[in-house]
Amino acid sequence: MAIVIQYVKCNVMTKKILIVDDNEFMVEVMSHILLNKGYDVIALYEGNAVIDHIRTDHPDLVILDMQLPDADGRDICKEIKLNRETKNLPVILCTGNEDFRLSIKRQESPDDVLHKPFDVDSLVNMVAVQLAA
Repeated sequence: MAIVIQYVKCNVMTKKILIVDDNEFMVEVMSHILLNKGYDVIALYEGNAVIDHIRTDHPDLVILDMQLPDADGRDICKEIKLNRETKNLPVILCTGNEDFRLSIKRQESPDDVLHKPFDVDSLVNMVAVQLAA
């Protein structure tokens, strides 16, 4: 069963971001940054329920860790991109491994790759670019 935390400001016009990462500190940091920028945030700590949450919560963007204990973020991203209903949903894949970062980008599966550790401006700019696309 997935643990879900939802931070919502209840503004109909606000963009909703789904963060999927097993590192609670990373989720808290990203959530805090994005909430302060005016986004709604939904957080999952496991990958097995991502597709279900996308169908029910309809996020505008997914930030997905590559290495989850119960799933590979690359496989989840591929599933999102191959599904007719979700193929246009922007996905930012996160990784702390530079080699994976380069190979992931070549596969053109995610819309962008965020290298951890990241700086605040990189995260905010990447999110803004993906939501504007």
